[in-house]
Amino acid sequence: MSARTELDAAGVHDPALRVSYTRCRALNAEHGRTYYLATRLLPAAQRPAVHALYGFARWADEIVDDTSDHRPWPVRAAELDALETELRAGLAGTPCTHPVLVALVDTARRYDIPAQHFWDFLAAMQMDAVGSSTEVSEHASWASLMTYVHGSAAVIGLQVLPVLGTVVPREEAEPLAAALGVAFQLTNFVRDVGEDLDRGRVYLPADQLAAFGVDRELLERGRATGATDRRVRAALAHVVAHTRAVYRRAEPGIAMLAPTSRACVRAAFVLYGDILTEVEDVDYDVLGRRVVVPRRRRLAVAGPGLARTLVARARA
Repeated sequence: MSARTELDAAGVHDPALRVSYTRCRALNAEHGRTYYLATRLLPAAQRPAVHALYGFARWADEIVDDTSDHRPWPVRAAELDALETELRAGLAGTPCTHPVLVALVDTARRYDIPAQHFWDFLAAMQMDAVGSSTEVSEHASWASLMTYVHGSAAVIGLQVLPVLGTVVPREEAEPLAAALGVAFQLTNFVRDVGEDLDRGRVYLPADQLAAFGVDRELLERGRATGATDRRVRAALAHVVAHTRAVYRRAEPGIAMLAPTSRACVRAAFVLYGDILTEVEDVDYDVLGRRVVVPRRRRLAVAGPGLARTLVARARA
């Protein structure tokens, strides 16, 4: 289904809005393959809003992580500040010009998404910018990591929840939506250990790593050689087990969603969990490679999800 069809279904007719939503959709398709595939299982009218939320998160993340143009870190931090300033003005009624914020502000208004979720997210992005400016970004403990992950991931689940809809009071589903966002983020941390090291960051808790005899130096040595030490494998196995526990805690929230949204979230739930399985299948060798879920597996999960979605839409 084309962007045009989705926007028509969502009742988005203003030309500037359509351009912004289309830009967000392109960001989702380019950078979030698993997430984008799952989004295709939503009713067409809901997809633009999810694309807008993803586009905003991706845009902010790219300010921090894209170092290809060698912009100094103070410049990146200033760009995040400018993004927040325009978003605050946009939510207060001042028209936005940013190619992503135009759609985001419209989505926030349509679905009554609390602005605090956006501020928490941007605060986490600023933590990354500050950490990168000193070439050090580590978290001493799970508690420290969870403070960061609340802004970088839990609030993403809370942002999307009003778009998905619930069959229970929203506040009842919120803790589980937040937990699912955390599970997805922890999965990314495990998969991306090597790439994060290239950016000077370690997102795995230092105290948990130390319990297995792992420190930054050992991780960097593995990244340089492509060999994963047995101590690193043991530490990663521990993190994977913890992450699976978060998935289990979040899973009952899927049944709390509107029936037409469940297949989308179920697909994301399964496919992100499959990333952990892929990590286990390569014996935690994530320092020298980036594991991915095979395309055939993604399609095998999405296909039945589409069938369930069509049934739910017919019933609705």
